[in-house]
Amino acid sequence: MAKPLRFRRSRERWSTDRVTDALHRELDANLGASADTPWFAQPSGYEARRFDVDTGDTALFAWPADDTPGGWWLGNTETPSPLWRTDKRSFADAPFAVSRWAQREFTAELHQHAPWLAAYPYVSWFFLSVLCSKDGRRTTRAFFREHAAGFPDADFQDALAFYESFLRTGVFDDHRHEMAGKLGTSETLDVPRASAAMSEFHAAWLLGEAGYEVTPEIEVTTGHSLDFRADREGEQGVLVEVTRPVPTSDRAAGTPIAAVRETAATKTDGQLSEHGGGAVLVVDCSSFPDDEWRRIRGERPEVRHRPAVVFRLRPSGRVEGYTKGSVPLSLPQFD
Repeated sequence: MAKPLRFRRSRERWSTDRVTDALHRELDANLGASADTPWFAQPSGYEARRFDVDTGDTALFAWPADDTPGGWWLGNTETPSPLWRTDKRSFADAPFAVSRWAQREFTAELHQHAPWLAAYPYVSWFFLSVLCSKDGRRTTRAFFREHAAGFPDADFQDALAFYESFLRTGVFDDHRHEMAGKLGTSETLDVPRASAAMSEFHAAWLLGEAGYEVTPEIEVTTGHSLDFRADREGEQGVLVEVTRPVPTSDRAAGTPIAAVRETAATKTDGQLSEHGGGAVLVVDCSSFPDDEWRRIRGERPEVRHRPAVVFRLRPSGRVEGYTKGSVPLSLPQFD
């Protein structure tokens, strides 16, 4: 499976002729491709080419203008053989000028093919590596537009406006590649799995609203990683693990109560049991429609782990929920 969009870094020396001979000709022979000047000004200190492939794929290549070794390839198409053994780098790992230029190229193309995303520039920027990935660009865009990013009975505009506002806080800027990549890059859209990935954003929003800073992917002594550590000045950091039950219409569980219990049991019988306690289990019920959530909220089912937070978020920012056990977090939403 192809991964999120990443640079390939070459340490060899490149020239216009070599780019034509070694990269363009192979790409054109295999798939059909044109080599053109980029849409935007090439990065300062670099020469650059844009490759538009007949399949609809795109690739960019930039190399130093002063004849020093080095080159940066970014594409959602097949990689020419001279670049097969190159190192892969995230957007943040490439030279700033090269990264900024390449992202402008792909963002402009994204908005050309999905103009509805242009109203949400931070969402476009943050998730660019999956929205323009080789295998996942169609499914990721469909998840946001056709499924409102996993919010039931919601307009996609409301869902994207929520994520636009939240991501603009910069909460995950330093972890952008990792967090965006959680959506995956599969050619087949798995809505429950993609929705579960967004639950980590929901939990981070909930914690941020309560004044906590969140750090993702915290390694613990068992060899596992828990989803977050929540920190607030003057308080000890709290480890958090997130899970998201699937509505009964999409799973074998016969009732929303069973869905919550069974999904939570997967975590409590696995990572949390091996961790040995101390982490807060956060159960995001944002996939449940109103009627099923009302039943969960009314019965307040146990989730086989304490402390736990069970909540449901709507794109408007409305949140409801309950806690189980002595939760070492101050959550005014549930006071």
